[in-house]
Amino acid sequence: MKKKTLIIGAGGVGNVVAFKCAMNVETFGDITLASRTVSKCDAIAKNIKEKVGVTLATMSVDADSVTKLVEVITQVNPDIVINVALPYQDLTIMDACTKCGVDYLDTANYEHPDTAKFEYKEQWARDAQFKEANIMGLLGSGFDPGVTNVFCAYAQKHYFDEIHTIDILDCNAGDHGYPFATNFNPEINLREVSAKGRYWENGSWIETEPMAIKQVWDYPEVGAKDSYLLYHEEMESLVKHIKGLKRIRFFMTFGESYLTHMKCLENVGMLGIKEVEHKGMKIVPMEFLATLLPDPASLGPRTKGKTNIGIFAKGMKDGVEKTVYIYQVSDHEKCYQEVMSQGVSYTTGVPAMIGAKLMLEGKWQGKGVFNMEEFDPDPFMDELMVQGLPWKVMELGADESRRVD
Repeated sequence: MKKKTLIIGAGGVGNVVAFKCAMNVETFGDITLASRTVSKCDAIAKNIKEKVGVTLATMSVDADSVTKLVEVITQVNPDIVINVALPYQDLTIMDACTKCGVDYLDTANYEHPDTAKFEYKEQWARDAQFKEANIMGLLGSGFDPGVTNVFCAYAQKHYFDEIHTIDILDCNAGDHGYPFATNFNPEINLREVSAKGRYWENGSWIETEPMAIKQVWDYPEVGAKDSYLLYHEEMESLVKHIKGLKRIRFFMTFGESYLTHMKCLENVGMLGIKEVEHKGMKIVPMEFLATLLPDPASLGPRTKGKTNIGIFAKGMKDGVEKTVYIYQVSDHEKCYQEVMSQGVSYTTGVPAMIGAKLMLEGKWQGKGVFNMEEFDPDPFMDELMVQGLPWKVMELGADESRRVD
């Protein structure tokens, strides 16, 4: 029987997911794209019809309302809901899926709109709810989280008996030509990078000041880049599932211009997430800033350069210490040529489609709520190779590193 797919969210990532699902229409069947602003869905559907020749249905949805979501899901009657809306909306969409008995997938974990903190706790707490509804929820099927989790599972399966340390390395060497812009939702991006850093070592979480730890890593096909320690959500699940782990950290590259702009905005209060009064009106500074910044979806045609995201793992195999670096390089301009989005949206949207594809094909199955590394990594890694995200493995000596500082 022909499948039905509902995609919620029509930003840069939603555009990529819609394109890639249409390119795999034999799996996804009848595709509906829904968002609060239906005109965004219509524009994406028009481009897909012209470039891919597949017709998408579009509709409006209020993803903040479980009742409204249930109405839309009931109307569409999908086999899966792909959530690429805002992280604030994860819980309402999950609850609507359990009410309707429909499988669920997202790319980023829940974040409360009033608290700059993201964690899996409230989504994991819905495991029993999903089991009772006899459905599956796949959390964090983007790149990081997502592909990085699968890279870790793949390294554990094929290269190590035990992994002792993991450094997740996220490099975006793209240039969009603006003095300051964010590559995905400005509010989410700025909350993430202005928060305190955290890493896990010897069973405990260690907190750092924002951007306090800098290392210089040499990224293949990109070169040496300043990389800063951040907290990132995939670490929260990986510490539960990777055998023998002693330390895990996450690093992301930033240029001096970005950091200078961000510090200035922080100093004048523009990164605030609490309401302030302005000329008799209540506004949230960061929301106002997001309005002023370029729309990330508009960056595609002007972004040049590459991304390189991967994991650098050290551990033991057959009693011998070893090091493995698994990474993926994408070219912003090639991404735009294929799906009319830049590389950051592309590297998030393609894995969302792959996760959903494996669920619909029955290759990844389960009842309850799962993280990516809990499944066999091989079918996902195979799909990456043919869906636009080819990866490479670099085997190094036990003491070798890609750090150059």
